[in-house]
Amino acid sequence: MIPEVREIVEVTGRFDILVTMNAQSLDEMHHLISEKVGRVEGVQKTETFIEMRKTAREIIYPTSISK
Repeated sequence: MIPEVREIVEVTGRFDILVTMNAQSLDEMHHLISEKVGRVEGVQKTETFIEMRKTAREIIYPTSISK
């Protein structure tokens, strides 16, 4: 288990898994990827994307269906 990992998602396309993690600096990110993620059994290569800005909206699901 890597404490900095927030989310792991199986995806389609050129990647198999998308991992979202927190790092306080580029040095910390490098350490996490090379020393932790890169050493997980089965990981053959990684590609890194830095989130610059995030816009999210909450999806509200109905709790009951009206008749």
